[in-house]
Amino acid sequence: MSEDLSETEIPTAVLDKAHLGDIQGAFGTIRQHDTERRRSWWARMLVLLAIMGPGLIVMVGDNDAGGVSTYAQAGQNFGLTLLWTLPLLIPVLIVNQEMVVRLGAVTGVGHARLIIERFGKFWGAFSVGDLFLLNFLTIATEFIGVSLALGYFGVSEYISVPIAAVALIAMTATGSFRRWERFMYVFVFANFLVIPLAIFSHPKAGDFFHHLVVPGVKGGFNSTSVLLIIAIVGTTVAPWQLFFQQSNIIDKRITPRWINYERADTFLGSLVVVFAASILVAVPAAAFAGTKVLGHFTDAGGVAHGLERYVGHGAGTIFAIILLNASIIGAAAVTLATSYAFGDVFGVRHSLHRSWRDAKLFYGTFSGMVVLAAGLILIPRAPLGVITTSVQALAGVLLPSATVFLLLLCNDRDVLGPWVNKPWLNAVSGFIVSILLMMSLILMATTLFSSINVRVLSLVLGAVLVVGYAGAGGFVLWTRTKHPPQVQHASSQNRDTWRMPALGLLDRPKLSRGRLTGMYLLRGYLVVAVALLLVKAIQLGVHK
Repeated sequence: MSEDLSETEIPTAVLDKAHLGDIQGAFGTIRQHDTERRRSWWARMLVLLAIMGPGLIVMVGDNDAGGVSTYAQAGQNFGLTLLWTLPLLIPVLIVNQEMVVRLGAVTGVGHARLIIERFGKFWGAFSVGDLFLLNFLTIATEFIGVSLALGYFGVSEYISVPIAAVALIAMTATGSFRRWERFMYVFVFANFLVIPLAIFSHPKAGDFFHHLVVPGVKGGFNSTSVLLIIAIVGTTVAPWQLFFQQSNIIDKRITPRWINYERADTFLGSLVVVFAASILVAVPAAAFAGTKVLGHFTDAGGVAHGLERYVGHGAGTIFAIILLNASIIGAAAVTLATSYAFGDVFGVRHSLHRSWRDAKLFYGTFSGMVVLAAGLILIPRAPLGVITTSVQALAGVLLPSATVFLLLLCNDRDVLGPWVNKPWLNAVSGFIVSILLMMSLILMATTLFSSINVRVLSLVLGAVLVVGYAGAGGFVLWTRTKHPPQVQHASSQNRDTWRMPALGLLDRPKLSRGRLTGMYLLRGYLVVAVALLLVKAIQLGVHK
């Protein structure tokens, strides 16, 4: 237990008293006990500006070095034919992150701590272990992005990577949440450099909008294209986002009263991330059409040089700056997600409101991960492009497990009280998990049996899902008929002030035998899926 809690009585489950107080956003302050009703649009806009941040930062941070590389690879190797995957991810982003918004604002406790307290150390170890491993590898890809971006300008990675690591630590350990958030907004605004990049390469609007809505894959579905699709999913909807946004909302001191504003922040962020991702797919697709580099992606640095050769120096320069910007904000967000989780699990002070002297372990964890990840990518002759794509695919494979725990927490009345999921939201989330599992199953099958017909396999699995949905829907209807749910109405005022009690006061939920069996099966399946993903990555690396 944090020593802070012994110094003061906190009526909620909040672990660090620095998480209580006024909201101090980049563009305004809201007092802790503010109960004023905002009636005008201008007044509401001022509140939104003060609260906005966690949603935008988590989404733009998701367009990180791995994202830029993965989107560029999709455009260079498959043209515009994978664009259709991106609009489909908007509802996935909104549904997943909206659940995280409620968990953060209502509980005041980070995602990692909730999983451990509600499901025990066994499941907590799996979830947090997955997070630490995946986040560390993701941070390494951010430094790959730094080395490739500044390498375009002739800067050695032995200079660029250490400087970037020091800058990351300096920006984070300022002892001011507001100052950190303002730093992040610089990178958020730089994300819109994709607009002049699109102007330079001028992709055809008709083809662009056609492929946004019409599914297809250049060359057909196979293990390589499926791996890239999963990588697109993994880089756009990553498990670290759940941990980061929930903890960042807590650190910003957002409470249930302001949930709708944070939902708006999250919705806006999801549009921004998909907008930028779509352009990053379209630019190399247009620039390299009819050239000898089409279909021969190496890494993001190669894309920058290719744009310089086929479009102009300005395009190459802007792409390199976008890659550098993405690498820095991605590293900042992913590393901070890990440090927040560390603070949650071990009960140490973990707030950006605190100085280095006040939160040594929190900032020490952040600095340690940055230094180790930066050192890892300086290993000579590493296949940077393959590593980056494989890490994004790993995120896509692990996402169903993270989403399942998110769903369980959002249906726990002891945790969320009147803020628990509505039935329709559970149905949508279940559909998302099943689609993600189907995609990883296709990847497994194509890795084991390279000659398998992916289209036929997809149709068969799709039919199985439809039957499964029908059976699940019938079971739910039968259950609700036999045992009608007790509807609990809560006034708006009660919802606005309801917070989860201290975790020590809650009884741990009892998992049914069927639910436990499902969780064990999911865990076993994901272990196999990760192993086969590693096999596929090695195959791609050998053939480079």
